Amino acid sequence: MRATLIVVAILALAGFLTVAVILPQMQGSEAREAAQALIGGADGAKQQVEAAAKKAGKLADAGKDIKVPPRTDAKHGELKWIVEPNGAIRGWNEQNAIEVSIVPTLQGGNVSWNCRGYPITAMPATCGGKS
Repeated sequence: MRATLIVVAILALAGFLTVAVILPQMQGSEAREAAQALIGGADGAKQQVEAAAKKAGKLADAGKDIKVPPRTDAKHGELKWIVEPNGAIRGWNEQNAIEVSIVPTLQGGNVSWNCRGYPITAMPATCGGKS
């Protein structure tokens, strides 16, 4: 009887560790990869915004007619982007509950980008993450 209780306790502890430690780490890794895919998927739109802003000399309407089609990734699910008229790019992935915001700044004819995302734990350092 006592041996059975010890085995049950060990199995319960193993189950707890799996749920509390291992699964969140796996999910965090998948979210980080999805965040990288979202950020990388905005590169084409960033180039278009830069070209329009340099040509016009301003960011107003630089993203007006830019469309980024959603992309379905086998591992991360659907990745979506919206380009705002001012050139800001918003991206999200519902499957991993992540969002990114990539905002342009125009100074001296050059466009620079500021990236922020949520959750911070899934973001690379270049997008406001810690690692």
